[in-house]
Amino acid sequence: MIRTPTGKLVKTADGTDLVLTRTFRAPIDDVWASVTESERTARWYGPWKGDAGQGKTIQVQMVYEDSPEWMDLTIDACEPPSRLAVSTVDDMGTWRMELILAENGGTTELKLVQHLDKAEIVGDVGPGWEYYLDMLVAARNDEKLPSFDEYYPAQKEYFLGQLDG
Repeated sequence: MIRTPTGKLVKTADGTDLVLTRTFRAPIDDVWASVTESERTARWYGPWKGDAGQGKTIQVQMVYEDSPEWMDLTIDACEPPSRLAVSTVDDMGTWRMELILAENGGTTELKLVQHLDKAEIVGDVGPGWEYYLDMLVAARNDEKLPSFDEYYPAQKEYFLGQLDG
């Protein structure tokens, strides 16, 4: 099964953002816990360890990657239960991301924003974030986790096609 991509590239004053959204029939505090508590992030992304807090660095393990090594992740902003901004550096460069949550009538919208230093990487990272957000949905619903093959390379052209838009 090939998944339908939803992410959008958005031009900003500082460059380009990749924005992906998922909606949950759950209170904001419950969704916040799914993206911030290690035992819950382990179900869809990977665990983390360390002393969490704004301005601090924790270690995260992306267990669904080819080489699930622990990596440093800096918490740039933490405003429970509505905003978490993090950053990390790896071989591909600097990754700056935000999770923005908003609740309306018992439904919570989660928006993942990656501030792209190089927009041309969107063909590779866009499908990855679609995959991880769908992993979050599946984990929260106690459903079978999707396979990355359902996202990449099938979604690559969708994201690259937004570069010219």
